[in-house]
Amino acid sequence: MRIGVDTGGTFTDCVLVKGGRIKVLKVFSTPQDAARGILEGARRLTETAGSLWPPEVIHGTTVGTNCLLERKGARVALLTTKGFEDLLAIGRQARPRLYDLNVQRDPPLVPRSLRIGIHERVAADGRVLQRPSKFELEQIRRRLRRLGAESVAVCFLFSFANPANERAVARVLDGLRIPISVSHQILPEFREYERLCTVVINAYLVPRMGTYLTRLEQALGAQLPAPMKSGGVPLQGGRVYVMQSSGGITTASRAAVEPVRTILSGPAGGVVASAWLGRHLGITRAISFDMGGTSTDVCLLDGEPRTTIETTLGGLPVAVPVLDVHSVGAGGGSIARLDAGGALRVGPESAGADPGPLCYGRGGAQPTVTDAHLLLARLDPENFLGGEFKLDLRAAQQGFAGFLSQQTRRACPPGRTGFKTAQHLAAGMLAVSNATMEKALRVISVERGHDPRDFALICFGGAGGLHAADLARALRFPRVIVPRDPGAFSALGILLSDVVKDASQSLLLPVPAQVNSSSHGSRSLLRDLERRLARLERQARDELRREGFAAESATADRRLDVRYRGQSYELSVPFRANFPEVFRREHEKAYGYAHAGRALEIINLRLRLVIRTPKPRLAARRSRSPDLRRARLKTQPAWFEGRPRPTCFYARERLEAGARLPGPAVIVEYSSTTVVPPDFVCDVDNYLNLILEER
Repeated sequence: MRIGVDTGGTFTDCVLVKGGRIKVLKVFSTPQDAARGILEGARRLTETAGSLWPPEVIHGTTVGTNCLLERKGARVALLTTKGFEDLLAIGRQARPRLYDLNVQRDPPLVPRSLRIGIHERVAADGRVLQRPSKFELEQIRRRLRRLGAESVAVCFLFSFANPANERAVARVLDGLRIPISVSHQILPEFREYERLCTVVINAYLVPRMGTYLTRLEQALGAQLPAPMKSGGVPLQGGRVYVMQSSGGITTASRAAVEPVRTILSGPAGGVVASAWLGRHLGITRAISFDMGGTSTDVCLLDGEPRTTIETTLGGLPVAVPVLDVHSVGAGGGSIARLDAGGALRVGPESAGADPGPLCYGRGGAQPTVTDAHLLLARLDPENFLGGEFKLDLRAAQQGFAGFLSQQTRRACPPGRTGFKTAQHLAAGMLAVSNATMEKALRVISVERGHDPRDFALICFGGAGGLHAADLARALRFPRVIVPRDPGAFSALGILLSDVVKDASQSLLLPVPAQVNSSSHGSRSLLRDLERRLARLERQARDELRREGFAAESATADRRLDVRYRGQSYELSVPFRANFPEVFRREHEKAYGYAHAGRALEIINLRLRLVIRTPKPRLAARRSRSPDLRRARLKTQPAWFEGRPRPTCFYARERLEAGARLPGPAVIVEYSSTTVVPPDFVCDVDNYLNLILEER
C-alpha cells in the first residue's frame, strides 16, 4: 500500500488509493517532530483501510524548508579555492531594495572561521593548474576535527569543468565520518556564487534531514543508511520516498544525500495534481491555487507547469530545478495585527498547528483568518473535519473582542474610525488576505503577459475554497474548479508523482551560424552534443539503478540551455537539429525580439529521466435528477457584502453530478469548505468537481 503525505504548517494530510477509491485523513502537524504526525496519519489510515503495516510512504517534507528559514541547520565547514573564501558573504551586486541604505543582510550560513581556502586551481577550460597537497589536506582534516564541523561543503573554482581536485579532497576527508557535499555532484554548473550557495545549503541540511528520514524509515520498519560518504548512494532505497521540488519523487536515501532538492517539495504535489486533473478535464491553461494553514502557493500551467533554476529561499539562491511556484504568507492560520499606523495587517505570521487559531481551543490568543470565517458563519463548527473536531465559536468571539478593545486603546489616527464590530473586523481581515493572494496571482499571470480570463482557477487546500470565488471575481477568472477532497489534493499529487532524475552539465560551447545545415561543422557539433548527452544519460540511469528503480523503463528528455553570445541569461530548448530556430522563437515569445544572424552559445546540457507511476482514473458519473434536499444540512444566516443573508449549507458527499447550487451557499466536507457568494453559482460536474462561475 502506498500513502501520499503532505506535511503542512497546520495539518498533515494523508491519502491512499485502494480499489479505485481515494481515502483521506487529516491530523494535526507536529512542528517539533514532523515524523510523529506522519506516523500517526499513516497508522490511522492503514487501520481504516484494513491494510498491512508497514506501508510505502511518499511525502512532501517541510523539514529542509523550516531548517533553512529558521537557521537551525548543521555547523558547516566550507572548503573552497584559496582567495574565494568570502564569496559567500559578498554575493551578487543585486539588491532587493535599491535605495535602502540601511539594509541588514542575514549572516552567511558558514561563519568566516569555518571558511577555509585550499591552494588549488582549475582553469576555465578544465586544465588542472595546481593540485592540493596531501600535507595541506591532512592539516585541514585535523583542523575540521578541532572546529567541531558537523558537515562539509566542497566547492572549487571551475570544478564543473574538471572535478579532479574536488574528488581528491573528498577522498581525504571521508575518514572524518561526517557528511560531505561536493559541488560537482550536487550542481556541476557554472555561476560560482549560485553553485556555492546551493552546495552550502545542501551541507547545512544533510545532518538534520538524514536523521529525520532515518527515524521515519526505522519507524516504518525499514533501515535507511546514513549518508556518511561523498561518493555513491546506498544500494537499497527503503520504504520512504520524498517529493522533490521539481515535481518528481526520489528515494529517501537520495533525499538524505541531496536535501537541497526537496526544500520546496511541499507546493509541488498540488501542481502535479492540478496538471493531472487538467488533463482529465481537457484544460490546458489553468492556475493552481493552494491555500493551506500558513501559506498560499500559486503556479501557472500552460500545457505543463514550468520548471525554473532561478529561485531563492531565505534570501539565498537555489539553482537546482524547481517548479515555478510563487508563495505568499497568507493562510487559514494567518494572524491579524495593527501596524504602527493603526492599519490592519494579516500575516505572514501564522498560528500554525500549535497553538493554532482561536477556535481550535489549543491556546491560540490572536485572531486568524479561520476565526474570521467562523465569525461570519462561513464555517460550520459542528461539521469541521467531518464532525471529528468541533470549532470553539466562543473562544473566537472573545479573541475578537480583545482585539477590538486593543484597537480602542491605541486610539486610531484621525479620519480612521476602526472596526466597530467583530464581523466588520472579520470582513476586513478577509479583504486584506484576499489582496495578498490577488497580488500573488497577478505576479504569475498579468506581470508575465498572461490574461487571467484565459485560465481556469484550480483551487484546493484546506482554506482555498473559502476565498476562490472572491479572487475569481477580482481577476475575472471565467471559472473556479474545486476538486474532490481539496484539503488533501497536494497529498494526492504526491501520490501521483513520477520518479524523476535530473542531471546537468555546464558546457559553454559556441554554435556555428547554420547548425541545422549540412555543413561539416554543424554535423560535428550535433554529434558532439549527442555524445555528451548520451554519457550524461548513462550516468543518470546508473544512479537510478543503484537506487532500486527499473532504469530501463525511464524516458529521457534532453534539453540545451542556449543564449545569444554576450547575454547573461539563457533559455532551455529541446535538443534537436533545429534548436537554434526553436531558441529564436522562444526568445521572441519571452522577450519580444530575436536576432536571426547573431551568434549563439550553448551554456548547459540538461537531462530529465522519468519513470511513470500508476495513476487512478477518474470515473464519470451521471444523474438525471439530482436531489438537493438530500444534501442540504441547514439554512442559517451568513455574512456577505456587510450583512447577514440566509445561506444554505450542503454536505458535499451527498451532492450528485448535475446538481446546481445558487449562491449564497456553503458546501462542507471532511477536508475543506467551499463558499459560494450570492453573485456566483456552483455546478457539480460528472467527476463530482465543483465548478463556480459568476452569474
